Amino acid sequence: MPLTEKQLKERDAKRNIGEELLTAIQDVKAGRYGAVRHVEVTQAAEARSKTGLSQPKFAELLGVSVRTLQEWEQGRRAPSGAARSLLHIAASRPDVFREVLSNA
Repeated sequence: MPLTEKQLKERDAKRNIGEELLTAIQDVKAGRYGAVRHVEVTQAAEARSKTGLSQPKFAELLGVSVRTLQEWEQGRRAPSGAARSLLHIAASRPDVFREVLSNA
């Protein structure tokens, strides 16, 4: 439950921001810092990264919408068979992928 304006003011009146910042800097220097998140890179994101293409251009070469590509890259949807094969080619041979599909 969020704090009310009055509760926020009471809490902030008791804080020493300078001391908190100094402690935070010391923690970072000592290697103690917040949670570390590991983001899994999807096949689509990896393939597009290796080709060096923008999302619109990569989606155009694959024959899908930018929105579909974004869904794949963010892991909300998975590409089907043919698209998965194209992504594999793009990841393993980005030069061939760009050359073949740009000329198509």
